Amino acid sequence: PKGSLRIKNNFIMKTLAIGLMSGTSLDGLDICFAEFEKQDQWTFRILKAETLPYSDGWEKRLKNSIHLSAEDLLELNSDYGFYLGQKVREFIDQHQLENIDLIASHGHTVFHQPQRKFTLQIGDGRAIRLETGLPVIYDFRTQDVLMQGNGAPLVPIGDELLFSKYGACLNLGGFSNISLQSDGKRIAFDIAPVNIVLNRLARKLGKDFDENGDLSRQGKINEDLLNRFNSLDFYHQPHPKSLGIEWCNEYIFPALENIEVSDALATFTEHTAQQITNVINTHHVKDILITGGGVSNTFLTEKIKAKTKSGIIIPEKEIIDYKEALIFAFMGVLRMNNEINVLSSATGSTIDHSSGVMA
Repeated sequence: PKGSLRIKNNFIMKTLAIGLMSGTSLDGLDICFAEFEKQDQWTFRILKAETLPYSDGWEKRLKNSIHLSAEDLLELNSDYGFYLGQKVREFIDQHQLENIDLIASHGHTVFHQPQRKFTLQIGDGRAIRLETGLPVIYDFRTQDVLMQGNGAPLVPIGDELLFSKYGACLNLGGFSNISLQSDGKRIAFDIAPVNIVLNRLARKLGKDFDENGDLSRQGKINEDLLNRFNSLDFYHQPHPKSLGIEWCNEYIFPALENIEVSDALATFTEHTAQQITNVINTHHVKDILITGGGVSNTFLTEKIKAKTKSGIIIPEKEIIDYKEALIFAFMGVLRMNNEINVLSSATGSTIDHSSGVMA
């Protein structure tokens, strides 16, 4: 398809891009179609965006991916790539979109063990390209891990170039992560699990998630368990640092097995709020933009507000829901220009770099 690129001095000034994001909490595939333009600084407009819930079959396949054999995982990588391509094609057709320059896909994280020099986000970008006929940029994390980084968080480049008016940006997704300016550079790191734990607990009560935190409100905090979580070594490590489901499998899920589900929800919500506000207060953040699916958990956001004097800014729903997909689209635009899209100050890699495989 004909693109919208405007080029000046070999730099692409205006781009239309689609960003794809699938979170570890398996709440669906986020698709964001946006326009990016650079004059003195970068600006964006979200033109269309939606979340496509996974079918029971796809949710089960992605959830069980960590347990697959190598052959079955390779098959899933291809199948999921074609699935992503089909969903993007349907999205394009439904909204009659034109002049799309690129698709940037985060993929779905199966393994994330940067200390062992690997991370894996499935969803082969070549399959997406075969389905859509559009240029695709994918696998944004691996290069950073090979460069001694954590491969996460990646969104700080978007926070720096698109959302810099805020003192900090906090995402409440499967995991919570924060980015902020410190000593003239943007630092970022994962703080604590959020929806990857809360959604799993809610499912035990027949709910997909803890709507408004209502289930958590009914529980009692288990102080011994709360102290046990707060004493975990990860929280006392210096940044940059990142979390994966493997960490939850080892330290979180087993500890929550033998208490009432409502109490587990209450305890973990308190734990998450404490860890988040510890970071906010330690860095003396003036105001903080909060986005991600966890924003809808009003019990959690109330706890965060109560534990800090920082200004809490909750933006319009479009930004809450699609900021990550938007920024991955933006990372694709930067990669197309061979511009830096990963900050070493955020991930711990040896240098800033331009990451993403092009298909």
